[in-house]
Amino acid sequence: MAIALVVIVALFFLFSGFYTDYLWFDATNYTSVFTTVLLTKIVLFLVGAALMVGIAGGNMLLAFRMRPMFGPAVFGGSSGADRYRMALDPHRKLIFIVGMGLLALFSGSSFAGQWQTWLKFINGEAFGKLDPLFKKDISFFMFDYPFIRMGLNFLFTAVIISIILAAITHYLYGGFRLQSPGVHASRAARTHLSVLLGSFLLLKAVAYFVDRYGLVFSDRGFVHGASYTDVNAVLPAKTILAIIALICAALFFAGVFRPGGMLPGVSAGLLVLSAILIGGVYPALVEQFQVKPNQQGKESPYIQRNIQATREAYNVDKTEVETYNAQADPAKVDTNGDASVSGVRLLDPALVSSTYEQTQRIRGFYSFADTLDVDRYPDNTGKLTDHIVGVRELTSPPQDQNNWINRALVYTHGYGFVAAPGNQVDSSGLPAYDAKDMPVTGPLVNSAKLKESRIYFGEDPSSSEYVIAGGNPNNPQELDYPETGGTGQKNTTYTGKGGVPVGSFINRLVYAAKYSEANILLSGDINDNSKILYVRHPRDRVEQVAPFLTLDGNPYPAIIDGRVTWILDGYTTSNDYPYSQSESLGDMTRDTSTDRRVIAQQPRDQINYIRNSVKATVDAYDGTVKLYAWDNNDPVLKTWSNAFPGVIRPASEMSADLRGHVRYPEDLFKVQRYTLSRYHITDPAAFYSGQDFWNVPNDPTQGEQNVKQPPYYLTTTMPGGSPTFSLTTTFVPRQGPNLAAFMAVDSSSGSGYGRMRILRMPSSTPIPGPGQAQNAFQSRFAGELNLLGVGASSVRYGNLLTLPYAGGLVYVEPVYIQVAAGGGQEPYPILQRILVSFGSKIGVARTLEEALQEVFGGEQQQQQQQNEQQTQPNQANTALNSAIANAKKAYDDAQKALQASPPDWDAYGDAQKRLEEALKTLEGANKQEPAPTGTPSPSPSATPSATPTGTSSPPASAPPSVAPSPSGSQAGDTS
Repeated sequence: MAIALVVIVALFFLFSGFYTDYLWFDATNYTSVFTTVLLTKIVLFLVGAALMVGIAGGNMLLAFRMRPMFGPAVFGGSSGADRYRMALDPHRKLIFIVGMGLLALFSGSSFAGQWQTWLKFINGEAFGKLDPLFKKDISFFMFDYPFIRMGLNFLFTAVIISIILAAITHYLYGGFRLQSPGVHASRAARTHLSVLLGSFLLLKAVAYFVDRYGLVFSDRGFVHGASYTDVNAVLPAKTILAIIALICAALFFAGVFRPGGMLPGVSAGLLVLSAILIGGVYPALVEQFQVKPNQQGKESPYIQRNIQATREAYNVDKTEVETYNAQADPAKVDTNGDASVSGVRLLDPALVSSTYEQTQRIRGFYSFADTLDVDRYPDNTGKLTDHIVGVRELTSPPQDQNNWINRALVYTHGYGFVAAPGNQVDSSGLPAYDAKDMPVTGPLVNSAKLKESRIYFGEDPSSSEYVIAGGNPNNPQELDYPETGGTGQKNTTYTGKGGVPVGSFINRLVYAAKYSEANILLSGDINDNSKILYVRHPRDRVEQVAPFLTLDGNPYPAIIDGRVTWILDGYTTSNDYPYSQSESLGDMTRDTSTDRRVIAQQPRDQINYIRNSVKATVDAYDGTVKLYAWDNNDPVLKTWSNAFPGVIRPASEMSADLRGHVRYPEDLFKVQRYTLSRYHITDPAAFYSGQDFWNVPNDPTQGEQNVKQPPYYLTTTMPGGSPTFSLTTTFVPRQGPNLAAFMAVDSSSGSGYGRMRILRMPSSTPIPGPGQAQNAFQSRFAGELNLLGVGASSVRYGNLLTLPYAGGLVYVEPVYIQVAAGGGQEPYPILQRILVSFGSKIGVARTLEEALQEVFGGEQQQQQQQNEQQTQPNQANTALNSAIANAKKAYDDAQKALQASPPDWDAYGDAQKRLEEALKTLEGANKQEPAPTGTPSPSPSATPSATPTGTSSPPASAPPSVAPSPSGSQAGDTS
């Protein structure tokens, strides 16, 4: 009875798992994916289990039936096997059934786990391109070869297990004996084992022949793919070994008719010796004495094959590489009318996340992503501008209210879309939000026609938990957003089509079992309108409905057709493209952003083929998942479309609004820049020498941390082009800190999407690399920046952007002062300075326009000022010291006023005025001061102005902040 109860409970939980999975797929309208994968796994499980049991179990039964009539006595005497036989024989049927059951379970599960290999094999689409060695279509290596290897591995396993089980059975029941002077076997046992060993060798012959095709993935040579040794030594050796294995198999089969162990022994020795000499020694000799002394010449044709295949497989074969005769002297360039960097993004999405957090979180149970996203929206003039965007997601209820009802029924969703133009700040240095607050307000909200701001599906870790939404619309209990007056909160009831209904008893029962939560079954707040929402992370949802895709690590939110929608990029990947270089996807995509950002890390698998074949969307309100075929020329995508018909929609169904927010994916770009750091070279000799290989530079803003600089989304202008939203990166030589190249890809949906261009720097003109530019910034303005960062403040460097400008490359870097605003708030950065570098000339100012003017304008005026400063050093120094002392005093008074309980805002305002006067005096003194190397010419400002594109008023919810002074942090005006 107890055993039956345990079985019933186990079966119920097993049923609950399958049934809830089905309900989830049914709610997302992807039941075809669920049924296709499930049925494929079931069929493969049954086939694998049946084949394994049939082969191994059949041979075991055959060995039992072939046992000698007189048992062990046929060879005389007794054996240690007798004891084992007598112990096992009474239970042999039970042992056989249990053993075969376990064997069926493991083999069936292993075979079912290869469902993707099977589906690709039966649905494979031709590439229409032949490999250079065997002249077979690429699809053979991508889809057929893996399945053939899978089948061979399964048969090898089955035959080996059969040999072991048959040998044990023959031994136990007297078929053979291990005794002096050798092995004594009955004719039946000898015949049976000879056939099995011959079958093994027959499979080995087939494997040798099939292994020839695997040479296109060899890593023996200088690069991946069949090398000189593989083609001229290993390939013929594999053919010869296949023939020898056939001969050896025939000799083993001959043992059936000819008694004795001579033929099997000769065949086994022949095969082993051949494998060592022909398969191992001969290729090693060729490699050592023919290839290594002349490797460049011998490997050149095969390096060429690798270069061509790698560029095709990583989709970089159409990359445009051009020599860019970059100027390094700003005095020799004409910037008249060149406004290509006037609107460059200055807000760093990795840094201003904490600024968004402190000024727009509203309540402690909301949060923003650690790294915000970059997208495009119209600014207040209607011009399409880079924006820093994020959504206000729910983390968890307050700690003292963290019970099941609040977690599952009340705190169900986040609220709000927050955005700010990336090229401007308000008068306090804070983001100039054009979408903010709760409910969401701002010009962007109107222009984007945002209608639904609730975030039931998002990236926050709490999205891994379920919530139950809906319920009674007449008595809403889901917290929508805090409001003033009444109960202090606005409630709502979920009305979306997403989620699984849990009104019925059976659904409540299975979900109570799934989550081990009795409240789901017992709660009176759950009714026929209630729906359970789970798998709420956008990446997890797409991964469920499209398990054949590799997903980009960073989904981003956008306002699409009036709703907040997550956009994800899906890749088709493989490690079976012939001659292409295989690399770790995790290593290729790792940089500052993936180390610092709380996003899903890519699996550490090897790939040598990748395409951005799918654009996916997830509705933040109802969780609707849509997949769009973005690359219709990808045979791998066509293969999966054959396997899952109707799952992937044509790109023509994408709305114009969605197309406007599509961007080139980060992870793909990282893979391609990693590849192009070497494979921009197409000449085999130059590739072999490697002297023109590049590196992705380390992120100079991260100090001593050895992490790569991430690519940056920003609007940039390539030579001869117009401003375009792009994804950009830089390269430095393998040896040396100078800039080697600049790369950008067009990220705006349209005819130019995906156009990849590399500007190669001239070898005759040294252009500073990112690390050099950062060092120059820090050393040139160390004095002023250190003054800004003393006390309760610290200096934070934003993303170091590189852009083509005025016939050269200009570096632009925002500098933030991270301040603590009091009231228990965490520090957050405020934009205070813009650094600009062109060649060896550096500018710093409160706005980008002013910094550019310092670098490119007023050369004669600056020289005149320096001459005047040299005639009045004492006067300038006196004024400077007095201004610094007054600024310090004013800052100290402001801090004391803020730290008072309650804060003394009158004293604080008076200190602010004195601080501003002192800084103005400091600025005037600075203009008269001698300017030796390393002394900053500009001075801090009490109220930094907006960047050139305009200003906006600070948000009403922004906390006060202290204006910067030479000695401390900054506090803002509370007016």
